[in-house]
Amino acid sequence: MLDETTVAVKYIKQPLYILWKIIFVLNFAGTMVLLYPFFYITLSRKHWYKYAFVLQKFWARLLTLPLGIFYTIERKGIHVKGQTYIYCANHTSYIDIIMCYCTIPDYFIFMGKQELQKAPLFNIFFKDMNILVNRKSSFGSHKALQTAGERLDMGQNLIIFPEGTISREAPSLRPFKYGAFKLAIEKQLPIIPITYVNNFMLLQDKAFLKGNGRPGMSRVVVHEAIETKGLTLEDIEMLKNKVEQIIKKPLLEYYSFLK
Repeated sequence: MLDETTVAVKYIKQPLYILWKIIFVLNFAGTMVLLYPFFYITLSRKHWYKYAFVLQKFWARLLTLPLGIFYTIERKGIHVKGQTYIYCANHTSYIDIIMCYCTIPDYFIFMGKQELQKAPLFNIFFKDMNILVNRKSSFGSHKALQTAGERLDMGQNLIIFPEGTISREAPSLRPFKYGAFKLAIEKQLPIIPITYVNNFMLLQDKAFLKGNGRPGMSRVVVHEAIETKGLTLEDIEMLKNKVEQIIKKPLLEYYSFLK
């Protein structure tokens, strides 16, 4: 009887999830078109990128609040104004990207997959402001990391999803790639781990007719900065594992089935 009830509830909820996703997509497209002229102007000059960033933070609110997505942030460390950071976050949902603009106070840039270059309108953010990575090419990946290093030298904060893509097994983590940790050691910059605890429960990266799509509270944990001064590339495995365990800890506390 319990199984039949569970199945029935699932079939009742799924149309509501689909409806919410449709509203989410319409809101995304509508606000993108509305703000596009302003993005086009502010992204036409490098010294105006800071205004585009402020507009992106405003856009993040338009993408969340009207659809009933709110957030709570637990900050475990002190953010030092003027310090350049590399942020490493788990990746479970497209909402993670939006929440970055709600979570990180200072100007930052993304490293995103090459496929975003083909995204209508949205690709404007990856023509120069952010960095595209060709994950299928070792040369392309190296070039992207080189560009990221140059941006870090300019004092721009960088956010990387070390899993490389959205985890289809969320909240379980995919294996972390080394790029973020190599950069942090080479530039001797601190890493701030971020845990997005439950975004996959709000918007799941599955076929449109499957997976969750609903309003709710996004839970975010911003951890203490991890210093890399004095570390060498011989320490890269240790650093990667340390960041992974820090990001994983709130997930273990929140989801008892994880190990």
